[in-house]
Amino acid sequence: MTSVALLAVAAGIALCAADSGGRADGGVVAPPARRAAQAGGAAGSLPLRASAPADEAAAAAVERALDWLAARQAEEIDGSQPPVGAEKYAPVALTALGALAALSAGNAPERGPHGRSLARGIDYLLAHVDRLADSPERGYIHDDRDRTSHMHGHGFATLALAEAYSFSPKTARGRRIEEALRLAVERIEVSQGVDGGWYYQPRADVLHENSVTICVVQALRAAKGAGIRVNPDTIARAVDYVKRSQKEDGSFRYALGREDSSVALTAAAISTLNATGIYGGSEVGSAYDFVARELAARAVAGERSGLSTLAPQFPYYERLYLAQALWQHPERARFDRWAGAERARVLSAQRADGSWGGSPFGDAYATAVNVLFLTLPQGLLPIFQR
Repeated sequence: MTSVALLAVAAGIALCAADSGGRADGGVVAPPARRAAQAGGAAGSLPLRASAPADEAAAAAVERALDWLAARQAEEIDGSQPPVGAEKYAPVALTALGALAALSAGNAPERGPHGRSLARGIDYLLAHVDRLADSPERGYIHDDRDRTSHMHGHGFATLALAEAYSFSPKTARGRRIEEALRLAVERIEVSQGVDGGWYYQPRADVLHENSVTICVVQALRAAKGAGIRVNPDTIARAVDYVKRSQKEDGSFRYALGREDSSVALTAAAISTLNATGIYGGSEVGSAYDFVARELAARAVAGERSGLSTLAPQFPYYERLYLAQALWQHPERARFDRWAGAERARVLSAQRADGSWGGSPFGDAYATAVNVLFLTLPQGLLPIFQR
């Protein structure tokens, strides 16, 4: 086995052996000195944005990517992200992710180098909130042209609005966001299924699946962090649903009653439990163990064949949630080991125009997700803070 594979296996073993105990702060964001102490470092040793060349390259890549997203958005009169390179048109989800990408780089609506495009994206989302008092889908964020986003899009849109609200709550736009958030949260609450999960449509159903559940629970966490009331019973039922979807090997199923699971879904489930304040315990610990084993197996397979046969089916989705899950691990080094190699792959794949591609949801999706991955260590989005 080569040194690269050995390093990957060692990282996996270290993840398995890591402390999976609960967070001492109960999920509340600790000050920098305390976060450093929790991660095993001295106060001030873990700056939000380091000055290493790799981070300078990442910062430049982020600016090029946001320039590309802003330029493509400018081609649309309504402020949405267009379906460049997409097989499936999902303007609600794409615009929400584009807004989150701009926010994660330190922009706010109308402030910062990409503040104007961010404001247009937020206004697009606000314009597509169902506010009709007698509507059976009141509070649902959707676009009649969108046949893809469904409740995924509603979750991402609610998350983007909550994060934008935290940057500018006192403005006129902030007041509109607050109203929209209350409606959007109510729509999520009344759409929870009988088993505690959510499905694609904005109404309660006997059907359910984990990827939608994960998306809306993170939105609820962000809304609560922004001061919007969230029904605690909704969260408790969601946590129960996620926990019951875990398999004996530590992975999480696509849905209750199915056996298919993956690194991506497991990382997303860890992120969901984190969003509800659960950072330790047997479920989280065994999930981290599963992720470590799978990543180590991929590294070994790649070393032996030169081309890993265990590559993720949805690499952008996996990168988004794996980054969040490892970032919240009690030991910062676990994230750093994985993210160093992943960052190099992402930077080398960026196109000359600043975009990334290769996703059926289009280049805006791929580009926004990679920006979120690259900016995550800065901790500027409340949802990303350790």
